[in-house]
Amino acid sequence: MARISVAFEHRKAFIAFITGGDPDIETTEALIPQMAAAGADIIAIGIPFSDPIAEGIVIQQADERALRAGTTTDKLLDMVKRVRKKVTIPLVFMTYINPVFTYGTKHFFEKCAECGIDGVVIPDVPFEEREEVNGACVAAGIELITMIAPTSRERIDMISRYANGFLYCMSPLGVPEVRSKTIADLKEMINHIKEVSNIPCAISFGITTPEQAQEIATVSDGTIVGSAIVQLIAQNGKNCIEPVCQYVRKMKEAVASA
Repeated sequence: MARISVAFEHRKAFIAFITGGDPDIETTEALIPQMAAAGADIIAIGIPFSDPIAEGIVIQQADERALRAGTTTDKLLDMVKRVRKKVTIPLVFMTYINPVFTYGTKHFFEKCAECGIDGVVIPDVPFEEREEVNGACVAAGIELITMIAPTSRERIDMISRYANGFLYCMSPLGVPEVRSKTIADLKEMINHIKEVSNIPCAISFGITTPEQAQEIATVSDGTIVGSAIVQLIAQNGKNCIEPVCQYVRKMKEAVASA
């Protein structure tokens, strides 16, 4: 069974995002096994890019730091290959289509498989255009993970039937009164997905606290946290491992209790 499927078996999954190479490759390499030991069920590793259009300012700045530190796709692939010897949880890349095309689509996914990556998220590839990369993913045994939002309502059936790995459900946090409505919309969307597919649904919702993580886990199969972890790394630099792992433990406990 694929590692991503196992991560969602009989439990709510906590998915942690970090930017690869922030503050440097060595810190990322040391951090990933410790996050796994602290309770992360899946770790998503952002490949830093000069124009990360789908990201907020926190992750944009992390991309800038990583690029200044000399991070490249090849260095991240080599790092993941070393880390894979130490961790068994799924590892997922988040990137953009330009770096994939520049690297060479077939070669990129073959290298991902070789180093132990389980899935790839490409935010700027619409579901309708996924065949540009999906063939190479399938050939390499990599799961192409699709993003979906409540505004995609008319496309939910199609996306749910053909999605792989898990659905990456996106929504902004918003002000409290809007947030409550958005959670209701997300719950409705996930109920709709479950009518046509048993694919796991994980929500990214601007989550920063254990209370928020638990709330999201009550309506989903998993909770995705990115900016809050990246902010801890920004604040602590090379000394980020302990504060990040403390945070991961608290968030995993909250998700597991949902």
